[in-house]
Amino acid sequence: MNILFINSIGRNKFGGGEKWMVNAARGLGARNHNVVIASKKDSRTIEYARSKGVSTKAFEIRGDLSPLTTLRIAHYLKKHNIDILICNLNKDVRVAGLAARLAKTPVVLARHGMLLCSRKWKHKVTLTNLTDGIITNSRTISDTYSQYGWFPADFVKVIYNGLDIPEKVEPYNFATRFPGKKIIYSAGRLSEQKGFNYLIDAAALLKEERSDLLFAISGDGKLEDELNNLIRQKGLEGTVSLLGFSSDIYPMLKGCDLFLLASLFEGMPNVVMEAMAMKKPVIATDVNGARELMGATESSTTCNTGLIIPSKDPQAIANAIRSVIDSPKTLATLGNAGYERVKYEFTTDAMVDNLERYFLHKLEEKKKQG
Repeated sequence: MNILFINSIGRNKFGGGEKWMVNAARGLGARNHNVVIASKKDSRTIEYARSKGVSTKAFEIRGDLSPLTTLRIAHYLKKHNIDILICNLNKDVRVAGLAARLAKTPVVLARHGMLLCSRKWKHKVTLTNLTDGIITNSRTISDTYSQYGWFPADFVKVIYNGLDIPEKVEPYNFATRFPGKKIIYSAGRLSEQKGFNYLIDAAALLKEERSDLLFAISGDGKLEDELNNLIRQKGLEGTVSLLGFSSDIYPMLKGCDLFLLASLFEGMPNVVMEAMAMKKPVIATDVNGARELMGATESSTTCNTGLIIPSKDPQAIANAIRSVIDSPKTLATLGNAGYERVKYEFTTDAMVDNLERYFLHKLEEKKKQG
């Protein structure tokens, strides 16, 4: 198959969705499919894809309507006989999806790593007319979409994320910069979605009781100055540290004591899966795919891989940290259980198997439709 992934996320933005796309492209390419990732020129997505040996193409999609870009993409799709187009953002569907219809590309799919479709009419019109299906990584998202009443029963396909657990990771030595500290680590874009302000508030609560905790955060984004100001206002310079952006967070995960996800919403949070792969216990807010990933039931706040807590609740964050951080045995038990879960249930091979099977099914379906 000839497959094109397109993702018009900002040049300096990079997160779990982009990692998923590159992992999927690599896995499919290893099975002799011709796979290309398209994104903005000189973007982190393009750089990361190239570093992983994935072919790339630059397209500039700046808004929902871009006739010239639509024509350029249509030309590319025809020239390279693309069989499957996977669009990431809603504007990708509107610009590249339209191009695919013009080029008569057999199958157009949207990939929703988080809840990107609301009940707005424009989502209904574009997704039902410009795509042949939606791939998501969370049953929570699939169930929400099924309530809209727009899509056929099999239109939304759940395919869980997968990853390859690195064979050897050298742990980041936090003790060099933060001697004597227990490290609570988090990572993500510095945006409202990730809830880092609530994490900082929780750090302030815990600092009133003890001085041996360090909250380390990898990432950059538009809230960097605001978060630094909040850290200074609360006198947390020695308690919370913004580490900046890193395309490889495995060393930090390997070197920390506990991983914390404070997000307000997610799809299937890749960073939680990566933490589990590094045998780290997880405290995560109750966002879409966290329970599925961690193996928690709908009613439970605990599971054998970590703890589920409500979002926007610094006290809940602090309480969860208190409950585990001083027990090395508990941390190790939770971390080992998370590793086993990822190792057997969330592998790249399983994800690529499911993607490949789904793509072939959609091609056969379109062929039958003429």
